[in-house]
Order: sequence, then C-alpha cells, then structure tokens
Amino acid sequence: MKYINILFLTGVLTLVCACTDLDTDIDSQYTSYPDSEIAVNAKLEGCYYYMRNEACLGRNYWEGVMLQGDEIMALCMDGGWYDNGRMLFPETHDLRYDTPGVGQMSDLMSGCTYTNTIISELGGPTLDDPLVAPLRAIRAFYLYMMMDEYGDTPLLNHVLDDDEEMVRTPRAEVAEYIESELLAVIPQLTEENNADTYGRPNKWMAYALLAKLYLNWGVYTNDITTVTYDTPNPKLDDCIAACDSIIEHGPFEVGTGYYKKFLPDNGVQIKDFIYAMPFDPETLGASYDGGHEMDRFLQFRNCNSTTDKDGNPSGPWGFQNTSNGGGIWILTPEAVARYNLPGDERNDMISTGYQYIRDYNNEYQLTDEILYYEGEPIVYTDITTYDGWQDFSTLDVGPTSQASSLMAGYRLAKYPCEENCYSQYSKKQGNDIPIFRYADILLTKAEAIYRGGTATRGDTPASLINEVRDCSGAAHVEAVEGTVTKQVLIDERGREFICEMWRRQDLIRFGMFEDDWGFKNTLNPGAKTELWRRLMPVPEGVMETNTNWSQNPGY
Repeated sequence: MKYINILFLTGVLTLVCACTDLDTDIDSQYTSYPDSEIAVNAKLEGCYYYMRNEACLGRNYWEGVMLQGDEIMALCMDGGWYDNGRMLFPETHDLRYDTPGVGQMSDLMSGCTYTNTIISELGGPTLDDPLVAPLRAIRAFYLYMMMDEYGDTPLLNHVLDDDEEMVRTPRAEVAEYIESELLAVIPQLTEENNADTYGRPNKWMAYALLAKLYLNWGVYTNDITTVTYDTPNPKLDDCIAACDSIIEHGPFEVGTGYYKKFLPDNGVQIKDFIYAMPFDPETLGASYDGGHEMDRFLQFRNCNSTTDKDGNPSGPWGFQNTSNGGGIWILTPEAVARYNLPGDERNDMISTGYQYIRDYNNEYQLTDEILYYEGEPIVYTDITTYDGWQDFSTLDVGPTSQASSLMAGYRLAKYPCEENCYSQYSKKQGNDIPIFRYADILLTKAEAIYRGGTATRGDTPASLINEVRDCSGAAHVEAVEGTVTKQVLIDERGREFICEMWRRQDLIRFGMFEDDWGFKNTLNPGAKTELWRRLMPVPEGVMETNTNWSQNPGY
C-alpha cells in the first residue's frame, strides 16, 4: 500500500462524489470555519481531488481526450464496446455533443464551484492567506483544462449570485486570467514537495501550469482554425523563465529508469513527478475515486485464461476478470514507429509479437517464458495487415472466441496492475497518474528555445532532450538525428508522455492534429479539413442547463 495522507480518509470521497451541483447553497455551509484540522483538510482536499472521478481523470477522460491523439486506437469485438461510438468518435475526430467522453466540462465546472464555496468560507478570493493559495491554484488548473478542451469557458472565479447568469468568457481572456491568478498565488504557495504535499498544488505545480499555459499561448489567443506551427507566441521567454524557476530551485530530476515511474507503487518517491493524481484502491476504495482502469483496456482481453507452455496458469498480470471488457485499446502504427531509439528502455513498453510472462518480484520485468492462450503462444499482430475484420467501419475485429481477434494490434505496457487488483478491487488499479513531470519542463524549455525563445543557463534544445533520454538510456540526438528539428521535438514528446495528459494539445500546437494516423482519416475524411474540431463540443447536459450559450462552431 502506498502512502495516502490519513486526513483524506475522513470524508473527502464523500465530498468529491457528492458535490456536483453547480448551484451550491452557501447557506448550507459552515458560517464559521471548523476548528478541527481534520475537518478543514477534508474540505480542502475535496477541492484538490475533483479530477479523480470517472468523468475527469478517469475512463471518460481517457476516451474523450486521449483517443483524439495519435497514440491509441479502440477496437470493437463482435459488436461489443461500440456503445454508440463512445470510443470510435473520439479516435476518428467525429465527436458529438452527447459522446460520453466530452462530459468533463460539467465536472470541471463543478470543481470550480465547490472550490469557490470553500474560498468564500475562508474569507474570499482576495484573502492573503497561504491556506487559500492552493485553492486558487487548483481552480486555475480546472479553468485551464476547460479552456484547453472547449475554448470559451465560464470564468468561475466566485460564487454566483442566485440571479447571476453564467456566461462563457472568450478563451484569450480566460488565459490571461489564469496567468494573473498563478502569478498572484505563487509567492504564497509552499515550496515543500513531500508526502504531505503530494497530489496537492504547491509552488512547483503552479510554475509547471504556468509554463504549459505560456507554451500554448499562441493557440489560446488566436482563432483556433487559423493556428499553425508558426503562429507567433510572445510568451516564449516567460515560458523559459517559468521552467527555469523549477530547474534552478525545485527538488526534481528525471532520474534513472523510466518504467519504474509508472508501476503500482509509484508515488512521492518519484522525483520526476511535479504534480500527480494519487490512486490507491486498497486505501481509498474500489471506485473511480480510488483507482482507474488503464491497464484493463491495454492488456490481453482474456488474461485470466493464459498459461505457461505446460498449461499451468501463468498469472502474467494476475487478472481474474479481464474478459469483461478488457483488451480493446491498441497502439496506432505511428506510435509504435516512434519507439526506435537505440538503447531506449521505453521501447520495452511496446508489446509486439510474442508475449512473455512478467516477474512481479522484479519490477514487472519480462521473463523469457512465452505466454500461452488455449494452447497457442500469444502473438500480437500488426493491425495494418489484419484481414479478419468483422466490420471495419466500427473497427470490429471479430468474435472474442477467435484468438486472432484477441491478438489483433500492438499494445502498451506502461501502467501494469498489481497482481490481484482485478479480483480484489473491481478492476481498479493504484498506479498514480502524473500530470506535470520534470521531463516535461525540460522538453518544454527545449521547444521554447527552438521556437525562438532566449536560451538560458547554457541549455540548448539538444542538451535538454538528451537529459530526458538519459533517464531511459536512449541514444543522444547527435548520435541519431544529428540535430533538433520540429519532428524530433514532437516525436520525443510522443515517446516520453504516451498515455499521459498532453498529446492532443501537442498535436494542435504543432499543427499536426489533422494529420493521417491509424484509420482516422479513412473512416472520417472530414478529419483532414475540419479545423474546428480542435475544440471539443460543449456537452449536451451543459447546453441544456445553459440555454443562453451557443454550441462550439461545427457541432
């Protein structure tokens, strides 16, 4: 069991699960703040962990946002998991306003609203109190995520009056507000980065968010349909300064060894993690607030029926129930092709061809024992040459009783489960999900310099990329590509941050969101030209509640 602050156990899950009403009644809250430290922290942490539910940083988030990138594709099997296109539409850039994965907006709005009530109880948004600063920082993060995904968003920075109409603020103004808010709270935020601050906003989290905001400034302050890689960005030097604040003063490092950062026991000891969302179903419960299901969808569907060569149960991942909906996310061919650097430990995450049993006692490393299913080796096959389609229009590879269906496509082994998480925790796993990493700060600075920002500390794009590669043992830029290019930058981000938070955003910033990958442009030719799809549609429920709003163009 990993460390989870005991104060969280006193009622935060109840707060997070229950507080989804955007019209929170302040009169129902404390008129004076409770004296109990446990009660205070429970209310504060109710603000910090809003993204840990299913709609935000859970399954719906990964479906709605991650599947829009060039990393993962979702398959169907014998009609199962089509679910009215809930995964097909994001991966083919054909989102609808009622697609489940677009629904994070209401939860992010609710997170802002709940945070506003707590700030109000503490004395108001202008209160010069270190207790309020992390609340303002997490609210800025929620606003940032909304603005990044949906464009114009309500500027929820106060408790709405009963008769106050909620309106959408232009995206550029939201970006400017987030910048001003972060600059205001950074001096008040703690520099501590330990078990007591893990998963909570501190100074380094705020600087990382500021750097992310500045790197995408040109995207956020221009018409999204006109944005290209060459769109001017006047904030590049500010971006570099935010990165340097972390590089020069923060307690972070990329470390040595990539794969171990994402194992079930990851946590505060990972010095690459600036800000992460902690999960632990053993402590927090087998719900979407306690665990997530990344590995369930990435692994072999019938893991519970796999064996060694002699027919003995292999327990390769220890799953008891993976046949219930597992194994439908595969890697795009383009993602697989990026893992080509000599000596790169990250290459070992890409599961192609023959599959092997993992050793739980040795950091989940692969053994040399082949994995079997129904008496035959498990051999993952190239999806581009797959000829057993039951219905290509829905990416249906055929029945689950057919071994070739189960083995279609290459997989990602980045977030392996604990041995018994499926049987004990209802398919929920406890690997913490990183949001901001030190490696991202280094690659952000590299990109800002490459785009024309002023270099500092003697850093160059190549030296910063090489520092990231040293963690996984990958060959340096000079030995492989020779020099840094736009493609080197976007490919390195793809290798380092696969299945994290940022690929959709990166592709838009690099002008590559409409590029051809997987089967996206084959199944939806409009994806090549419909530039308005760089914004997600406002969810159906939000539009029904806010009848004064207009839907995003094109939807």
